[in-house]
Amino acid sequence: MNNHPFHLVDNSPWPLTGSIGAMTTASGMVLWFHKNELYLLTLGTIINILTMYQWWRDIVRESTFQGKHTSVVVNGLKLGMILFIISEIFFFISFFWGFFHSSLSPTVEIGMIWPPKGIVTFNPMEIPLLNTIILLTSGMSVTWTHYSLINNSHFQATLSLTLTVTLGVMFTMLQAYEYLEAKFSISDSIYGSCFYMATGFHGIHVMIGTTFLLVCLIRLMKFHFSSNHHLGFEAAAWYWHFVDVVWIFLYISIYWWGS
Repeated sequence: MNNHPFHLVDNSPWPLTGSIGAMTTASGMVLWFHKNELYLLTLGTIINILTMYQWWRDIVRESTFQGKHTSVVVNGLKLGMILFIISEIFFFISFFWGFFHSSLSPTVEIGMIWPPKGIVTFNPMEIPLLNTIILLTSGMSVTWTHYSLINNSHFQATLSLTLTVTLGVMFTMLQAYEYLEAKFSISDSIYGSCFYMATGFHGIHVMIGTTFLLVCLIRLMKFHFSSNHHLGFEAAAWYWHFVDVVWIFLYISIYWWGS
């Protein structure tokens, strides 16, 4: 028995394997860029995936079956998630900064116009608008899940979370189709660089968020969550709302105003 509410974690190999995986991935990317060899990047990715799976498995075990996530620990984890999302906000601010720096005062190198001459932009009323509707709908459905969890409605929680994950997958598929149909690439002037960096990193965040929610759906089906103890899902929902808000800014600034 502990005489304190804090969780002093057990010895774990996962920080070590995680750092090895990160270093292998970084080295693999250098090798890929310069020699077009993928074996080291593939190895690093495998190490990272195995580390993430086993590390988070341990955290799920500690919280759900060992009861080590007390209210004090939960409050600390909530604060950690909030700080993480704030860091992500500043990450995207850098992309918007670069975009507006280039678009509000176009340089002579790109013809002093925005979009630069020769860039055929996307119609914001087509796939981008559909993707906006999909993400906003998924934001509503994930809130429905949270409400259902609080009210002990397991069926509605499962139904709405399944809908949210499905909408996340649909968004990713539509964005992949959009990239395939694009008339410009990441190397087409500052417009291409800004567009693909901002929307590409947002797309990666959607895939991460969808995976996060899918894990929550599996845990929900295994009855890991209760009405007063569902921090794993709550963190995923916060992350998903953050992804929603970033997309609204991306749609308004890059797709609609910027085109």
